[in-house]
Amino acid sequence: MTAASGPAPDPVDALLSAWRTELPDVLRPTTELSKRIVQLAGALDAATRGVLPGLGLTVAEFDILAALRRSGEPYRMKPNELVRALLLSSGGISNVVSHLAGRGLVLREPSPDDGRSTMIRLTPDGVRTAERAVCATADAHEAVFAEASPAAVHAAARALREVGVNRRPVPRSLRTGRNRSRS
Repeated sequence: MTAASGPAPDPVDALLSAWRTELPDVLRPTTELSKRIVQLAGALDAATRGVLPGLGLTVAEFDILAALRRSGEPYRMKPNELVRALLLSSGGISNVVSHLAGRGLVLREPSPDDGRSTMIRLTPDGVRTAERAVCATADAHEAVFAEASPAAVHAAARALREVGVNRRPVPRSLRTGRNRSRS
């Protein structure tokens, strides 16, 4: 890529070009940004999914292990805290935690604050597994950005922070499928 020629066209450019021809009124200032974010999210998700099987983990297992590890010592959370942190159902969390417990990566233990509730805690093997998985996914994500300069990555992060700061809830009409079109 040279400064004079700019970046080579990519699938998002092709999509935008097609919409410019077919339905130009559908393009908005946010169209390219949203399509590029979706494309990037897909690449990062594929990178994550590419390394987890080598660690013997599913995405849900990784999410739980990572949430527990980043919670700090003693690496434990209540199930409802995991539900909120991961946007999974309580039944889904329970099934994944049972599987992780069976593998010796987490323990269920009584809450020190309330004997009626349970805490999910990483075992020492769970801590090691979580750390290996976080490092592996960080490396995989780094590879996704390998062709971008550090300055471009920092600028993109700053720009995404700026456009994401004032997020508004999605209008009900869009959440229920009314007034929604596919691209």
